[in-house]
Amino acid sequence: MQPRKLSLDELNRLSVDAFKESEKFPYCLILDDIRSLNNVGSVFRTADAFRASKLFLCGITGQPPHRDITKTALGATESVDWEYVSDVTSLVNQLQSEGWIVAAIEQAEGSTSLSDFKPEPNKSYAFVLGNEVTGVCDAVIQQADLVVEIPQFGTKHSLNISVTAGIVCWDFLQKR
Repeated sequence: MQPRKLSLDELNRLSVDAFKESEKFPYCLILDDIRSLNNVGSVFRTADAFRASKLFLCGITGQPPHRDITKTALGATESVDWEYVSDVTSLVNQLQSEGWIVAAIEQAEGSTSLSDFKPEPNKSYAFVLGNEVTGVCDAVIQQADLVVEIPQFGTKHSLNISVTAGIVCWDFLQKR
């Protein structure tokens, strides 16, 4: 039998209302100073696909509604719980005081390779993704409970922020 693509009806996806009521996985994403609105929209889709508990938009990161975010989010701005917080360091402090483990996704001295990252059972994680050029700010790297680095084997020194979000979310869910 030849494989065929499934139709949208056959995918049995949740409605927006059912998604909002569904149990989310114990992690959130923090986007700090993301310049590209297309990247923001793409991360909304990733947060929807991997049922993140929340998406925080910080600093200069664009917010819905915006045409470029909407174009790549494909409706995920309606399903994913999100909040704008101007100061990322205040947000990190707040989440840590609530018991979240904050992980900066960055190439840094003393970082943990994603392949070695082992989420603690029954803990909630906040993954911080930084600016497309400058990365996660130094203040957050110092504040974070850990820094996780995605191994790379080519000539480029970084991945697109939306690709990074997808890798981190998938990895976290596979290891839970």
